[in-house]
Amino acid sequence: MSGNKKVNRRSIQRTPPEDVSFFSLKGYIIAVTIALMLALIPPLMFDFNFSVLFTKYGLWYIAYYLIMSAVVYRFILYFVKVNYSKHLKKISEATRSVAKGDFSVEIELDETLKDNSYINVMFRDFNLMVAELKSIESLKDDFISNVSHEIKTPLSVINNYTNALKNEDLPEKLRKEYMEIIIESTEKLSDLVSNILKLNKIENRRISSEQKEFDLSRQLSDCLLSFESVWEEKNIDISVELEDRVIITENFALLDIIWHNLLSNAFKFTENGGTISLIQTSDDEFITVKIKDTGCGFDEETKSHIFDKFYQGDTSHAEEGNGLGLALVQKIAERNNYEISVESEIGKGTEFTVKIKK
Repeated sequence: MSGNKKVNRRSIQRTPPEDVSFFSLKGYIIAVTIALMLALIPPLMFDFNFSVLFTKYGLWYIAYYLIMSAVVYRFILYFVKVNYSKHLKKISEATRSVAKGDFSVEIELDETLKDNSYINVMFRDFNLMVAELKSIESLKDDFISNVSHEIKTPLSVINNYTNALKNEDLPEKLRKEYMEIIIESTEKLSDLVSNILKLNKIENRRISSEQKEFDLSRQLSDCLLSFESVWEEKNIDISVELEDRVIITENFALLDIIWHNLLSNAFKFTENGGTISLIQTSDDEFITVKIKDTGCGFDEETKSHIFDKFYQGDTSHAEEGNGLGLALVQKIAERNNYEISVESEIGKGTEFTVKIKK
């Protein structure tokens, strides 16, 4: 039988852990045997006469020995319980809470132990793990919330204008205008879903990693030409500096996503009459691609969030995107070990740099 079986964590039966017992017959027998062997070493070393000892005090000696062994064994178990069982109980209860979805759990360090003791190190690592899980859970909730909002907006536009088209007395000019708005909203919705699927596949490494040999200069030129209608409409000057031929072996589709999103951002934020530069250079170690615009630019706060999912620093252009393009770019760069950096200044423009190691 093949295939993955999904396990429902709520259906798993959990039994409370057993505490350290105060007595175990097997453990006691082992302890007595070991103690007896150790006790016999000195008499054997010094040729002690056992017959004299056991003739007078044999039974009393055996009884005393068994009682004292039990006392010592119980003391050892108590020591284990005090020093380890209580710590194991704490981490067991905390783990059970986390398994139920409570990520607010935090285990206090034992002040009676050294800071770098195994127990405190284990507690500290557990707290760090729970904090990371809480962060991931928060990101997931934010992601779902953002997706819901981004999907709801174009659906609402489509619904409103579709209902408006039901009006038989609607002028033809308005009808065409409404149809264009509906088409734009469906395209935006399609792009959003497509980007979410791509991002999910890249994050879970389920997108094809097939590499092939191709000319990077040609790919960059073709990608830039796909925006020809945009630069003509906005009267943008295009500056291109590419090597004649740059043969690389990489994932063509993933690199195409990077160039398309970076150029799309450049055209989106560059005002009419601005300039966009596409520069590609090579040295012994890297192939470097720079995409520079003379757009509005952004500050350091925006720069620190520029690759976050659904983050859009310039809200005036929010309707033109969904905030997933640069998140895709970063994930692809991370997966393929590309170096990506950004420099920007408000009012002067932005420059993205991608370095591909040879």
